[in-house]
Amino acid sequence: MKNKRKPELLAPAGSYEAFEAALGAGADAVYVGGPDFGARAYAKNFTQEELISAIRTAHIHGKKLYLTVNTLLKNRELKERLYRSLVPCYEEGLDAVIVQDFGVLRFIRRTFPDLPVHASTQMAVTGPMGMRFLEKLGVTRVVPARELSLEELSAMHQASPIEIESFVHGALCYSISGQCLMSSILGGRSGNRGRCAQPCRLPYGVRDENNRWVKWKNICPLSLKDICTLDLLPEILDAGVISLKIEGRMKQPEYTAGVTGMYRKYLDILEDNREAFKVSDDDRKYLLDIFSRGGSCQGYYRQQNGPSMMAFSNQKKTGNVSSELKKRKEKIYGNLTLFAGHPAILELSYKAHEGFRGERRDAIGQNVGEISVSVSAGEVQPARERPLEESRIRRQMEKLGNTEFEWERLDIHMDSNIFIPVGTLNELRRNAFSILEEKIQAEYQRKQPGLPSYAPEETRTLHPENLQKFYVSCETLEQAAALGASRFLTGLYLPIPAMKDCMEEGLYRDKELYLSTPYVTRGKVPEEFLAQAETWLDMGMKGFLVRNLESYGALKERGLEKKCVIDFPLYTWNNEAVAFWDDEGVLRTTMPVELNEKELRHRNNSRSEFLVYGYLPLMQSAQCVRKNLFRCDKKESYMILKDRYDKEFSSVCVCDPWKTGNTKEKQYCYNILYNSLPYGLLKEHQQVEKLGAKALRLMFTVEPAREAVKILEEFVGVYLYGKTPSERVFTKGHFKRGAE
Repeated sequence: MKNKRKPELLAPAGSYEAFEAALGAGADAVYVGGPDFGARAYAKNFTQEELISAIRTAHIHGKKLYLTVNTLLKNRELKERLYRSLVPCYEEGLDAVIVQDFGVLRFIRRTFPDLPVHASTQMAVTGPMGMRFLEKLGVTRVVPARELSLEELSAMHQASPIEIESFVHGALCYSISGQCLMSSILGGRSGNRGRCAQPCRLPYGVRDENNRWVKWKNICPLSLKDICTLDLLPEILDAGVISLKIEGRMKQPEYTAGVTGMYRKYLDILEDNREAFKVSDDDRKYLLDIFSRGGSCQGYYRQQNGPSMMAFSNQKKTGNVSSELKKRKEKIYGNLTLFAGHPAILELSYKAHEGFRGERRDAIGQNVGEISVSVSAGEVQPARERPLEESRIRRQMEKLGNTEFEWERLDIHMDSNIFIPVGTLNELRRNAFSILEEKIQAEYQRKQPGLPSYAPEETRTLHPENLQKFYVSCETLEQAAALGASRFLTGLYLPIPAMKDCMEEGLYRDKELYLSTPYVTRGKVPEEFLAQAETWLDMGMKGFLVRNLESYGALKERGLEKKCVIDFPLYTWNNEAVAFWDDEGVLRTTMPVELNEKELRHRNNSRSEFLVYGYLPLMQSAQCVRKNLFRCDKKESYMILKDRYDKEFSSVCVCDPWKTGNTKEKQYCYNILYNSLPYGLLKEHQQVEKLGAKALRLMFTVEPAREAVKILEEFVGVYLYGKTPSERVFTKGHFKRGAE
């Protein structure tokens, strides 16, 4: 294996019982959610007291506990709850936090500088440049997007020394994690808040652009099989993955125990004798019987997408299997000394685990590798009547109850004719193990951090001239050509073909032009894109609209970060996140589409654009509805999905993400699923004006060019000239209701 370190088996726990089941089944680390900020809000999750107990228990067994803080936080939550929530866990020795929000990342790195931070898969990290960017921010581990191949993971491993953690078993999201707004927009339950209602598991009617309907009944075109990668473990480890992650914090403890135990078995085989590694059919069937959704697949490690990965149903199956829940116990060596006229003495010795934080050395500097305690109590008396027998004393001392320990050996040295109260023996035992636990925990505990500081709030001064700035983003040549002639526009965001035409026509002399990066960036950013972009920058192009971390990392490595406008998929829900991008020196950020008006008023919007119109992208997926149900023709076409309420959603095929005219096999294509209705804030112009945005933006995607011009004119008329809004049908998104 290429990794020198022993791989980590990382198990989920949605409850304390599942946590104990994970340890008992052989997990090296467990990830859990606390009462706040976890991406599984409907799991049982841990109370604050249970979290502290779990940290202590994990450390007794030489294991690690990671806390999920992998949701997006609103300003009030970050300021009023985050610090208070983390301090007790931090002081107790929490091993790491898993983070999605850049504001949370900024706050934790500043306030808890020695607390390791892992970048959640919700950050949608898709390549080496995003990984290197996070490395410079102090992130110690990345959980990449689940859509990446072994080849892509290997490239990331070669590019950066920080650790890679990757999912090996459990459910797959149809959308790239962190880039799904479907549950949020349709039902108010945000996946970015851990409250996904899983609309991807529902049936939809499907037709193509020629009105050909898929004739299957009750088909679930967005429902993926779960992954099972037992057979791929050697290849995954060779690609540089150090932590093998099992999904399933919503599952029962029996599921956790069964799946963890099976992966523990094969990791141990792999470590002992790689040549003997071969997965049995019975073990594959066992995992399917524990839980399956239309069978299983090996995920994206070896294939980019395809119907073999799809369940096409939401039928969940479990077989007649049971998983034994074992409680892990640590072996303890003890010496009990009972001599008349002297105190009772109990000595305990605990062998420290590999990776134990404390470095214990003897008088000559040798590493001892153990913790010892000696405790005394009472006084041993000569027996006046019936002396205590050794067997009676041993039975009493072996009552370790619900502790994390069991005797490996207990030596008893005693006079033959003694008496000591049973209560004294109990006190001796309890005190000794209590002191031992405290001594173990002392090696992990941290001092209380300093008081927190926060990004300053905006002192809002409304500048009417700001709302005279209108920008549009376009996806087609026709849209760009038609909209570019508008005298009301300050600037346009354009893909390469449209930018080429606009630059050749000299539109940059009258308008600010920005080159749009794809929603999903995988593989190398094409040199032709970067070379052409730098030529256009020299000619007068203003910069880039950046929609993902990998694109930003690539541009930053070329010194172009100060020419970037950050789009809404790089979330900035709170002022810490706004300040993060301000520190980067970007031109502007884009205000979030999941915050309501009241929440937006508490955000610093002075250097942000606000989206007032557009078909919102509900999902960005490596899967392709067209390929899975018809065939792949590499044409940037679309499919229509109809839900049970007869609402229709466009699933657009992005076969050439960089719009360089290249649709080779190796292109990392993707689908974008757009909402059925456009989001629009035409009648809400007065409320929008009070938000203090730097500029407004309209996002055009599937609209015909003539319609796009008409929509722009309506918004300009209302916002700049006070005209009466038309009766167009829009969704208000979260502007009124917000997201849970």
